[in-house]
Amino acid sequence: MKIILLIVLLVIAPFIFTFVNPALADGTSEGAKIFSAKCASCHIGGGNVLIAEKTLKKDALSKYLENYDANSIQAILYQVQNGKNAMPAFKDKLTNKEILEVTAYVFQKAEEGW
Repeated sequence: MKIILLIVLLVIAPFIFTFVNPALADGTSEGAKIFSAKCASCHIGGGNVLIAEKTLKKDALSKYLENYDANSIQAILYQVQNGKNAMPAFKDKLTNKEILEVTAYVFQKAEEGW
């Protein structure tokens, strides 16, 4: 029985490793890389170095972003694209794909509690 399991594992293993997502291979998503490069100087660890209460934590996003409770992704996306007050707009600094990547990253981290 152990020999059969070993053979099955040896046959299946190459297929498993062939289909590993390259973005996950180094443990860092594109959104995380963009966040680190463009956002972390003000929002390191989901915080806010300029206005302490306006963090990227779920409760603060819910309180400070318009329509966050109705559509969280859209609310974050709008904020990243258009900025507000001290936060610059990134619609001319990042591609649409990059904005979507960083939006997804912020949403995921907020859901996880940073």
